[in-house]
Amino acid sequence: MLDSLLSRRVFLSDLGRGAAAVAIVGLAGCVPASPTSSPSRTGSGIPGSPTGTDSPSGGSQTAGTEPSPSSDIAGPSGDANAGNGNGAPGGALWNRVNLGFVSAYILVRDGEGVIIDTGVAGSEHAIEDVMTALSLGWSDIGNIILTHRHPDHAGSIEALLAAAPDAAAWIGAADLAAVKTSRPLAPLADGDDVFGLTIVATPGHTPGHISVYDEVGGILVAGDAVGTVGGPLAGSNPQFTADATAARASVIKLGKLAFETLLVGHGEPILHGAAAQVAALGGH
Repeated sequence: MLDSLLSRRVFLSDLGRGAAAVAIVGLAGCVPASPTSSPSRTGSGIPGSPTGTDSPSGGSQTAGTEPSPSSDIAGPSGDANAGNGNGAPGGALWNRVNLGFVSAYILVRDGEGVIIDTGVAGSEHAIEDVMTALSLGWSDIGNIILTHRHPDHAGSIEALLAAAPDAAAWIGAADLAAVKTSRPLAPLADGDDVFGLTIVATPGHTPGHISVYDEVGGILVAGDAVGTVGGPLAGSNPQFTADATAARASVIKLGKLAFETLLVGHGEPILHGAAAQVAALGGH
């Protein structure tokens, strides 16, 4: 049921790029593009917040009803690191691929890149444009990691596998069977290491949802375990969450990690003091 809803939302999102507005609901994750959104192909352009989104209960939320984003959340006129930034010394350089209503990320260290999530189908060109701006080619991509199976995060995996045939590709073990590819993905479990990045199992949004943690750089890529749509940090969007109890436990788990920067699938990154915000969301 959840994947069916996601597929319908992605279909409408793709349609909206050409002629129609998207009208699918979402608050903290798996959310729609605004009617004027289009994929950013520079890695640095970040759209403003939509004037209104529909709530999971069907009620409309109009402009002005959401709290304003805090200064720690990257915005269209905020921190210069809104599109990319450095972690702590020794950590990775992170780069956002802004696809309108969802983001992919490229983490780079010593000339090698890791792509985390792939956006909807057709996002490979936007990803490649950001890679080009970073002087990376597909041969420089050593790993592709999917935070979870939903088609707004895994929609371009087949295209990326074809473009980067030497890259290893990964997904949480419990989501593995749901993503069909011509080249098999490898399963990930809690505590696994990929290119010096630690895999953190964060089930709930989907059974196999994972987050990616650069402990040295102080960066957490949280997929849809949390989001910042509309400004305030929130947990997994209940409309697209398989297990609400597990999702809440995952937020608590993430709040116990030490990181400065939070990169989310939906909404703007939190650039400073992110761990404290996640801990507060989890009730600690």
